[in-house]
Amino acid sequence: QVQLVESGGGLVQPGGSLRLSCVHSGSPFSLYRLGWYRQSPGKERELVAVISSDGSANYADSVKGRFTISRDNAKRTVPLQMNSLRPEDTAVYYCYANRLVDDYVYWGQGTQVTVSS
Repeated sequence: QVQLVESGGGLVQPGGSLRLSCVHSGSPFSLYRLGWYRQSPGKERELVAVISSDGSANYADSVKGRFTISRDNAKRTVPLQMNSLRPEDTAVYYCYANRLVDDYVYWGQGTQVTVSS
């Protein structure tokens, strides 16, 4: 079974940075496409970033150039580096793991990111 645990959320001022991390355990790391969603109260869930097994990444237009997703295969983690943060980035961020063989999706429990002065 797959378990995903997010960490690194918190309060940061506009223009600041945070680094989120998702620990993937229980199944082979390389068999999943990995990424991050976010959701704010009253808003639709938004795909923030996704990274495939070959390391190629895609980003939402709203975070492109500011956020960087990667995957550390040795540590089995999915970091999301968030720079130049804006108040509109405030949300609960959820890690997900998309199993390639059958397209099944696992979800983490979420970590709160608040950008405020």
